[in-house]
Amino acid sequence: MLSLALPVDIYLCVQPTDMRKSFDGLWALAIEHLGQDPLRGGLFVFINKRRDRMKLLYWDADGIAVWAKRLEAGTFQTPCVDGQSRSVTLSATELTLLLRGIDLASVRQRKRYRHQGE
Repeated sequence: MLSLALPVDIYLCVQPTDMRKSFDGLWALAIEHLGQDPLRGGLFVFINKRRDRMKLLYWDADGIAVWAKRLEAGTFQTPCVDGQSRSVTLSATELTLLLRGIDLASVRQRKRYRHQGE
């Protein structure tokens, strides 16, 4: 089970990713394509074109960690974004829903207090 200390920024790359990429390739995508430095924290989510494989990249205190998931049936439903976006920021809850196969467009969040700084 994946367990991360929260809060953490989660960046979903909306462009399909070649799942042959590993540590260095995903690291380069985070910097060049998403414009984020993995050393500053954050979790980077990459999904392949068929949307049946996902890799997560994050800095784990003393090294890079990559977590992978391959679906035996079904696909990951990614959020709808405009054609110019390279990434979308997810909450930990949204990532969990994505991993569990729940369509984010069908989920409705009830009103909650949100501090002005968030």
